[in-house]
Amino acid sequence: MTNNDTSRIPLIPREILFGNPDKASPQVSPDGKLMAYLAPHDDVLNVWVGTVGQDDYRPVTNDTDRGIRVYFWAHNGRQVLYLQDEAGNENWRLYSVDISTGKTTEHTPFDDVQVQILEHDKHFPDDVLLAINKDDARFHDVYHLNLRSHELTQVAKNPGNVTAWLVDAELAVRGATAATAAGGFDFLIRDSRDDEWRTLVSWSAEDALTSAALGFTRDGGSVYLLDSRDANAARLVKLHIGTRETRVLAEDPTYDVAGAMIHPDTREIQMVSFLKARTEHVVLDPSIEDDIAAIQLLNPGDFDVINRNHADDVWLVAFIEDNQPISYYSFDRKTREGTFLFHNRSALAEYTLAESRPVAFQARDGLTIHGYLHLPADGKGGARPMVLNVHGGPWHRDTWGYDPEAQWFANRGYACLQLNFRGSTGYGKRVLNAGDKEWGGKMHDDLVDGVRWAVESGYADPNRIAIYGGSYGGYAALVGATFTPQLFTCAVDIVGPSNLITFINTIPPYWSSYLTLLHQRVGNPETEAEFLKSRSPLFHVDKIQIPMLIAQGANDPRVKQAESEQIVEAMKSKGIDHSYMLFEDEGHGFAKPENRLEFYAAAEKFLAKHLNGKVENGGAS
Repeated sequence: MTNNDTSRIPLIPREILFGNPDKASPQVSPDGKLMAYLAPHDDVLNVWVGTVGQDDYRPVTNDTDRGIRVYFWAHNGRQVLYLQDEAGNENWRLYSVDISTGKTTEHTPFDDVQVQILEHDKHFPDDVLLAINKDDARFHDVYHLNLRSHELTQVAKNPGNVTAWLVDAELAVRGATAATAAGGFDFLIRDSRDDEWRTLVSWSAEDALTSAALGFTRDGGSVYLLDSRDANAARLVKLHIGTRETRVLAEDPTYDVAGAMIHPDTREIQMVSFLKARTEHVVLDPSIEDDIAAIQLLNPGDFDVINRNHADDVWLVAFIEDNQPISYYSFDRKTREGTFLFHNRSALAEYTLAESRPVAFQARDGLTIHGYLHLPADGKGGARPMVLNVHGGPWHRDTWGYDPEAQWFANRGYACLQLNFRGSTGYGKRVLNAGDKEWGGKMHDDLVDGVRWAVESGYADPNRIAIYGGSYGGYAALVGATFTPQLFTCAVDIVGPSNLITFINTIPPYWSSYLTLLHQRVGNPETEAEFLKSRSPLFHVDKIQIPMLIAQGANDPRVKQAESEQIVEAMKSKGIDHSYMLFEDEGHGFAKPENRLEFYAAAEKFLAKHLNGKVENGGAS
């Protein structure tokens, strides 16, 4: 039961916010008799399996290090498959565990190779298609894995420009998205496994990040696309391959289609989602209208159907609320009744959490910027110290719902502002493309304008404002400290690039097909070096006037360790106040709970020192 006494809000322990969840990511077995979920075993996340409706759940995996975060049932019902990397290097390997024997098999025992799950279809229960960069680190080819024989066979060769593959209902690789020299993408098609590829659709650079191929129809004669050509926002369309006739299935003038629910047998689109201030669903299939209506009555949060059994009479549904932990339900389609399964972090229900308030304001050039504001739940008014929490990507966006960092900030007495600045996704290509070549430019202006809006609106104390973020958000924190240090009291950078030239020149090899896109949207080190230097915090270190906390994973394949260490060395040489945390067994973010807790303890102490917020009893490590 939530504590509604706002006169004295107890501090939520960091362990509850950032430690392992109690349970998470449930999946029902293909026959509907068993259920799996992630839960700690000896303090490490593993897959547990038990009988639906009984209390016989047991761990079936035995990871002892990083914990399992990505898993799924094999459609044969005998195995659970999962991905794991080493120390955050993102070189994922595929494993399976036999539910009856407990035997674990490593299917891709390759060093310095990344495995991606491409397709696993209920109609081919022992077959999995994988994208693997085994032959050339730059390119992912397609391999077929037989789960009975464990045989791995290459079935499609990457010619050197394919960034994504598409598989039809017969498990044939018949679609490919290929990068073009102009920074866009061609969607290639072939009539069978043995036919030549031909271009079906071309997306220019303008539409490159708002368009994609989603899937084939059951008969293989049409494809579903996210397509922003001739529109501002990505529409869901059905394109007939033979006639090139296009039919729009769902669209919004401002918001991109965010997702589509496809029937696993008919391959018809059943429901489409838009991420507006909150998630909005549009039902296209009348046969599920009553199901969706019943699901919406279960919980006031935003829902997502995360899993379906083979008979399609049991759905697992996740609900996200802003001031409650994530809730999971089992939904019986025959009775249209939902059964609560569990919260991901049950202890959170005993604390008062902050609301996520959608906000919007006009940037200095008139562009509307959307975001979310969390205020401390103590019921007090007036300006607060504030943390500007900048999302990563930057081709990503913040959404409504439970956010552990936002709740942490609000619980410690800070306002938390999250902004979907230009360059963020979801708001159509005008907002997205307005971020081109604006890293450290107008993208940062949007953040500055957001801070000023929060101050002028009475939410933020102008003398106590921190800028905080990871990845692009870490870069934004470095930009805030170097370009506008007078606006911020302190800055926290997590795995953020400090030098755009070295960042682009050291991208992972499997990002090579996206290099032209990076050149167009960020800058080209060979032809625009001076421009990139002007937008790189490393070359403006002498402007830093505020204390900084920098955290980095030593094995980060996206933003190398050198990105943090070169600016740390520059600050050290100039005597600038800073703290640096290097995690030797992490990559692009901190997966291990002990590392997360160490970082958040240090960040909490750092913010409290400079913003005068609260610190959990016992202080920081």
